[in-house]
Amino acid sequence: MTIKAINARNQFQGTVTQIKRGDVVSEVEVDIGNGLITSIVSTTSIDNLSLKPGSPVIALFKSTEVALASFVPA
Repeated sequence: MTIKAINARNQFQGTVTQIKRGDVVSEVEVDIGNGLITSIVSTTSIDNLSLKPGSPVIALFKSTEVALASFVPA
């Protein structure tokens, strides 16, 4: 299957730098050039996408809510 188009506008191309595998879910760290994005995905998805360090990926964001918290600087 090839994706021809997608409606998610917030996209960041990057490279997988690290995968912390778990039994059910795994943590994937992606270097997007000016920072890191960490995603929690199913371990099955890691295998289905053949992800490993060095894999090129696109991180897609589609959300209806962004939560913010205020804090007192140290």
